Amino acid sequence: MRKVVFGTGLLIALAAIFAFAQPATQVKTASEAKINWLTWEEAMEAMEKNPKKMFVDVYTDWCGWCKRMDASTFTDGDVIEFMNANFYAVKFNAESTPDQQYKGNTLSYREGTGRRGVHELAVVLLNRRLGYPSFVYLDEQQNSLKISPGYKTPDVLLAELKAMAAVN
Repeated sequence: MRKVVFGTGLLIALAAIFAFAQPATQVKTASEAKINWLTWEEAMEAMEKNPKKMFVDVYTDWCGWCKRMDASTFTDGDVIEFMNANFYAVKFNAESTPDQQYKGNTLSYREGTGRRGVHELAVVLLNRRLGYPSFVYLDEQQNSLKISPGYKTPDVLLAELKAMAAVN
């Protein structure tokens, strides 16, 4: 009876490969890296301490394209990295009910407007053009730079983020 024996050369070669192999570049997955989403109130407090451009995601709970953005575009590693480095990112539900402060005004939820009512902050930020998802870019003084409606793929959103970050 013959025994099958692996050559010691093969075992040494495999050991060397594992011993000297360089670790692969670590890829950020959606579970590891996330956009640092703030509430409107948190962003306003942060702006007082350290003014920075804002990215406001105006959404609703029933919006399918909003959910798709959350599941795909907002989990893209490049989008996450650029967003966190250059903007205060805010998620704002256009149908939320708590009062919000904006530029010295108290804005409230209004029933009977839109499908289920709408918050005045969403109306102001979107310049009365309600559609979801919509994204609003604000400068360091909270002035509107751009309103960008509609679903965006990661590459389209990243290009837009880069262009808005460069605006003075």
